[in-house]
Amino acid sequence: MLTELLTGWMRHQRWFAGKGRPVDGLTIDSDVELAPGLRHLIVSVHQAGTRDRYQILLGCCNDDMPDKLRHATIGEGFYDAAHDADLTGTLLEAMADGRDIGPLRFRHLEGTHIDTSPRSLVLGAEQSNTSLVYGDAYICKLFRRLIPGVNPELEIVNALALRKAAHIAQPYGWIETDIDGEPTTLAMTQEFLSNSNDGWALALASVRDLYACLDASASEAGGDFSAESFRLGTATAEVHQELAAAFPTGVMEPQEITHLVEDQRRRLAHAVTEVPELGRHAAAVEEAYQRVCDVAHKVPVQRVHGDYHLGQVMRTPTDWVVLDFEGEPGQPLPERRALASPLRDVAGMLRSFDYAARHLLADHPEAEELLPRAVEWAELNRSSFLAGYSAGGGRLHGEDAVLLRALELGKAVYEVVYEARNRPSWLPIPLAAFGPGAAPVTL
Repeated sequence: MLTELLTGWMRHQRWFAGKGRPVDGLTIDSDVELAPGLRHLIVSVHQAGTRDRYQILLGCCNDDMPDKLRHATIGEGFYDAAHDADLTGTLLEAMADGRDIGPLRFRHLEGTHIDTSPRSLVLGAEQSNTSLVYGDAYICKLFRRLIPGVNPELEIVNALALRKAAHIAQPYGWIETDIDGEPTTLAMTQEFLSNSNDGWALALASVRDLYACLDASASEAGGDFSAESFRLGTATAEVHQELAAAFPTGVMEPQEITHLVEDQRRRLAHAVTEVPELGRHAAAVEEAYQRVCDVAHKVPVQRVHGDYHLGQVMRTPTDWVVLDFEGEPGQPLPERRALASPLRDVAGMLRSFDYAARHLLADHPEAEELLPRAVEWAELNRSSFLAGYSAGGGRLHGEDAVLLRALELGKAVYEVVYEARNRPSWLPIPLAAFGPGAAPVTL
């Protein structure tokens, strides 16, 4: 009965990766009682020969479901206990104590103290995970879809915290178990950045202000963001330096560079097949890729963020903080942990500035009139970010412009496919990266 209830319920959860495909079966791999009325489940969902694992905090209710939990109902007598603040305190308590509960290991970072008194609230903005905010103190991210291995975010943030690095949210604890013989991260708890704003929201506020002040330049409008872009560039460079100090580094040799370019060419060909409109730009993109082979003979590589954009950074009252070091969602852990050029992160942020500048124009009745303002804003903030990155010690030599441009185009190719599948009205945004009005890369 429980497996049937879980199957029906999971299909409608935002974090369920198998939407649109029939579920062939669901099995419960692990069932651990954490406290009276609270069970921790690891389940396997079987779909068309594939197997995905998920974790569920299962609340058990023998009486009538309280009104405050009805929205979390799984089925008769069961509910998603992530929404039950009377039960989720168990997670903090177990991390603070360093308990082992069955196969689950609750740990805290050496030298930290966890206050177990705050009550939790589910953060509503999550998609692939579920985050519990405990008062103004902590945020505990539950990784819903489980991939065997240590999550890169836990690995990176703990390593940087031990170095007392700036620009990260202080980690406090985590939950792990073994899956397929590998230690696997189930959840991690970090400092909750109260009184902070994410970079995407701040950038959009600046763009809206610019659109409302048509007589002012992007540097004169009241919502000028370029000073923040400079600071963000500096913070990004400092994080890259800390990553290079905390983890092994390497050099990509010419043969590896060629393999990377060939992979990008294959992705381009696939994208053109799916979005024929991209075809008229394919030759120019191919030329940009070839220039990398011609110019970049050795490329320094290291651990990077891997999915860097304005939505992954928070502006606190004092500085920028970088979040979500998980890497690109959906990619295998070895790829998310692989060494790469730090310019990959730089390219991701440059694309994010273009998105911030242009996405308000989608379906806007005055889009044509406002487009020059969007381009102006993007160019100003891209150049400010790059200047800050260089000032912070980031490597940006003249020849790096070739690799950075290729990485940015590769990101835009991915975006074209994504928008065509999910948000067709946004498709002009990534397509603009290939046209004559594309913001330049000047180092």
